[in-house]
Amino acid sequence: MMQLYFAPMEGVTGYIYRNAHYQFFGGIDKYYMPFVSPSPHRHFTPRQLRDIAPAQNVAVPALPQLMTKNAEDFIWAANELEQMGYREVNLNLGCPSGTVVSKGKGAGFLADPEGLDRFFEKVFSSVRVPISVKTRVGIHKVSEFSRLMLVYNRYPIAELTIHPRLQKDFYKGAVRKHVFVDAFAQSKNPICYNGDLVTEADITQLANEFPTVGSVMLGRGLIADPSLAARAQGKPAADRNTLYAFHKSIYEQYTEAFGNKRNAMLRMKEIWFYHINLFDNNEKYGKNLRKTSDPRDFEAAMAAIYQDLPLRENAVPGWFRPAEDI
Repeated sequence: MMQLYFAPMEGVTGYIYRNAHYQFFGGIDKYYMPFVSPSPHRHFTPRQLRDIAPAQNVAVPALPQLMTKNAEDFIWAANELEQMGYREVNLNLGCPSGTVVSKGKGAGFLADPEGLDRFFEKVFSSVRVPISVKTRVGIHKVSEFSRLMLVYNRYPIAELTIHPRLQKDFYKGAVRKHVFVDAFAQSKNPICYNGDLVTEADITQLANEFPTVGSVMLGRGLIADPSLAARAQGKPAADRNTLYAFHKSIYEQYTEAFGNKRNAMLRMKEIWFYHINLFDNNEKYGKNLRKTSDPRDFEAAMAAIYQDLPLRENAVPGWFRPAEDI
């Protein structure tokens, strides 16, 4: 059976969200953590530790992700994560954010296949745990990916997750499915597909097109409809009471973690940027929720959405935020 992964989304899928999602909905085989950027100082920051600490991920099948172009920093961090008990680490070569790319990290590393090759040579000879990779298919042209695939095929990558867009695409336009087709045929390593899977029909179609693809990664579509993975496994869609209880639980935990409702509200608005797409006739209600500045008004706006608006059968994509889905 095809495995389903939850994509890392900075500012959204932290440990509070992961634990609540696993409790309320499940259906996910791996929750990828938002990336950690290791530094030469050889320590994780308190903020990083809050998310990657094993105590925060006891019941959840969570997988840490690293983003760096420095092999020594990756080796140190990966070995530290192994000591914490993690049995796989993921390298982020997919983040298209301009601030990340300008530093040669994330998708920016794809511009230097030779440097990436040297990086892999060092880390695969020094890191004890399996290393998986999430990648885009190039920076400016899809022809870049053939050179990158030569590099990937030289190393025992545990799993290669391909988001078939270029860095310059961000999340605009259709995914470049033909590039994935070619990469899937060429890869010597297991392949995971990521990109624009919003409904269970999308997942089924992908499985039918590529019956030997062992896994898919879901991102924004799963934030919009938290029951998407469960639905893809034949379970019913979540009802409004379950969705409301799920979001109230997250909101309460954010309030406790941040020490105030205002910061909790701001974090919840990041989630609602996607989740509002699961409701019909949401324009007025969504605008009202976005404009709230007082947590009490936010709570009332959230309750009104669940009380008044009909749920759609599937979320209707209405989002585009280049730096968020990583």
